[in-house]
Amino acid sequence: MIATILLSFGVLFLAELGDKSQLMALTFSLRYRWWVVLSGITVASVAVNLIAAGVGHFLGTALPANAIAVVTALTLLVVGLWTLRDAIGSGADSDDAPPPSTRNAFLVVISAFMLAELGDRTMFAAAALASKNGWLAVWIGSTLGMVAAGALAILVGKLAGKHLPERGIAFASGLLFLFFAAKTILDAFVPGLGGWGSTGLALAVPAVVGLGIGAWRFTRPGRTAAPIADQPANALP
Repeated sequence: MIATILLSFGVLFLAELGDKSQLMALTFSLRYRWWVVLSGITVASVAVNLIAAGVGHFLGTALPANAIAVVTALTLLVVGLWTLRDAIGSGADSDDAPPPSTRNAFLVVISAFMLAELGDRTMFAAAALASKNGWLAVWIGSTLGMVAAGALAILVGKLAGKHLPERGIAFASGLLFLFFAAKTILDAFVPGLGGWGSTGLALAVPAVVGLGIGAWRFTRPGRTAAPIADQPANALP
């Protein structure tokens, strides 16, 4: 059992490195307290890996991959647009807005992670391990591996947040979520493109969105002209 736990931990931890779930953990760590994000990841990991271990043990790895890919892509799209909305929020109004409550943040993290992990490669990896090993050991090891990878992303997010502009990180993260959403759909429904083909097409989505946002911010009315009300009274002729 110990060997299976260690195997599952290693497989899930390595599978999570650089995955969209780590990106999600990093992004949430810029918005919420670290312990809220880690707690949400832990609860979501326990639930998702229990499903994966149960499916792998009792049903093999037979999962509706295309349907799950659509749900995953929609989740990533919503999180990406939400992140971009906050990143391009208007000046002081967005910076001075009160942070969400701990309860709401906790529920947001759990929901986002569970939906994003359903049908992800890590879930299939856990299901495959459970089809050949004890489901309980796979569940424990997979959960620990996923939580450890999330904790690493949270640490990176907190360290990066101290040296890089939070708004810039959030903007880049939002575009990356859009990239993962597009790539998830392409990999599921257009497998003939291959890895490089789907990556190239998926990159067009955040590129177009990023250019569009940049053009809108540059050309929006009132960007350069200061309102008269903001000028000192003695500046009037």
